[in-house]
Amino acid sequence: MFHPVILVAVGGAIGALSRYGLAALVVRQVNPVNFPWGTFVVNLLGCALAGLFLICAEQFKSVDEQARLFLVTGILGGFTTFSAFGIETLSLIRRGEWLIAFGYTTLSVVLGVLLMWLVYAAVKLILNG
Repeated sequence: MFHPVILVAVGGAIGALSRYGLAALVVRQVNPVNFPWGTFVVNLLGCALAGLFLICAEQFKSVDEQARLFLVTGILGGFTTFSAFGIETLSLIRRGEWLIAFGYTTLSVVLGVLLMWLVYAAVKLILNG
């Protein structure tokens, strides 16, 4: 039995290193032109792996809390938080909460990018006078 923090930390390190390696490989292979192929592939793969884990956890009741912490919170969380976003959205859809799922996805993307831009612009203005 491992402490939850250890499970998440070790899984997170594995996920982050995997993200870095895969994104770098994709960029070398695709030679992107104005499109972030590395991140795009990582996010899609993270969602696919999250879907695989969800169905395995549902079908095979032997998947315990430690496995979830290590695989989902740790590895997939370190690999991409987009997978967590996908899991939460899918959970809303499966419960029939389509409007909330749509609002969550739309607001997360739009407000996330907007806040990033606002903070970037504000700090740039402060630093550059």
